[in-house]
Amino acid sequence: MGFLRGFIEFERIEQSHVPVEERVKSFCEIYGTLSDEEAKIQAGRCMDCGIPFCMHQCPLHNDSPDFNEFVSQGQMSKAYNVLSATNNFPEITGRICPALCEEGCTLGIHRKSVGIKSVERKIAEYAFENGLVKPVLTKRTGKKVAVVGSGPAALAAAAQLNRFGHDVTVFEKMNKIGGLLRYGIPDFKLPKEILDRRIAILQQEGITFKTSTIVGARKDLENGVHNDSLTEVRAQELLDSFDAVVLAPGSETPRDLKLPGRELKGIYFALDFLIAQNRENNGDCPNPIDVKGKNVVVIGGGETASDCIGVSVRKGAKSVTQLDYHDELPESVDPAVAWPDWRKIKRTSTSHEEGCTRMFSTNTTAFTGKDKLEAVQTQKVKWGVGRQFSGIEGTQSSIDADVVLIAMGYSHPSSALIREFNLETDKRGNIKACVEGPDAYRTSNEKVFAAGDGRKGQSLVVYAIAEGRACADAVNNYLNR
Repeated sequence: MGFLRGFIEFERIEQSHVPVEERVKSFCEIYGTLSDEEAKIQAGRCMDCGIPFCMHQCPLHNDSPDFNEFVSQGQMSKAYNVLSATNNFPEITGRICPALCEEGCTLGIHRKSVGIKSVERKIAEYAFENGLVKPVLTKRTGKKVAVVGSGPAALAAAAQLNRFGHDVTVFEKMNKIGGLLRYGIPDFKLPKEILDRRIAILQQEGITFKTSTIVGARKDLENGVHNDSLTEVRAQELLDSFDAVVLAPGSETPRDLKLPGRELKGIYFALDFLIAQNRENNGDCPNPIDVKGKNVVVIGGGETASDCIGVSVRKGAKSVTQLDYHDELPESVDPAVAWPDWRKIKRTSTSHEEGCTRMFSTNTTAFTGKDKLEAVQTQKVKWGVGRQFSGIEGTQSSIDADVVLIAMGYSHPSSALIREFNLETDKRGNIKACVEGPDAYRTSNEKVFAAGDGRKGQSLVVYAIAEGRACADAVNNYLNR
């Protein structure tokens, strides 16, 4: 364990963060990294409990007790060896993971949990700063694998397959690698130089990246699917040229809100707004969705909605209102009842802290205006059995709105890509592939495997990394049979 009485003598240490009044002026990263002494104390609070629920709750099953012990002893190199054995990108999860591990921390039953996420980030940053993150070169097998997509699942699969010795080529339709890690997540949560330094390591390890390359026919692209493709590669070409293909396209088809007035100018999907802003921050064209001095309404209650709020505030919106049709949850719950599972509580993000009106149990019923959006019509709802809700009479209202950002999640991957490979799908439109047994992660085409949100459905980055790693194991078994 860490310190013998660390969990009794020391309180949780939170990461430093930029004050609200300063951070809203730029897209600079909000949180800082623990100091060496802070990391030792934080890690030293680990109880090394008999059954580490933190490991169970983490999709990657990171060995938190062991790396906490090494950090508390100042043995950072050993801590990195332990962490990197299960997590390809700890510098990313240490920033944007919701920390499922901390929800399962035994100490969290009666005290504040160990800050496992902040320790993870510290280990990763120390490793990069001190030259511990080095390219791993392996003997080549002569087998070739194509990976379609370059988000967390794709990159994790590519990294693992490359270390197995296979020659890996990643195909990405955007002009830079990273998927929604680069284009969907704002810089104030994940600076893109953090992503770039990891991609540089992957390139040095021998992975080939082909950007601005769409797999399929460019003319078949659906609306709402972003791409910078200049070149197309057909499915049959990949099947003929590679020994296996991994599809990790993400879940990129946004859920729409087809209501009266949907055609009015001023209504956009969240990713249209977020991707354009990340491009602007990277030196590309200015974001065409202008929210400065305008009333912005964000529809949705998840992380994407929160990201839209933070970006809107930084872009000078006059007001930001979030509409969530779910009921408002309590601020806390009894740990004895909820632990070690994810607590169903009201969570306030850093973006919410920056200025936002949150409206719960509120359904959007229509968009109104002349030629362009002027208001959003709403109604309070009551939830019943089976996730069904009904409107409450007499609670209709109107909210002034110049811009609406629809952040209601994503339904399935590109249907064009699925058609290109002629694959079976599940009832939600995701690529059909099981996760257990001899056919784990294999699609209806023997040579094609699938992982991440495109198979599982919209989820967390940490789950995507876990799926990418597991899929790589399945592909490796297939190639070595």
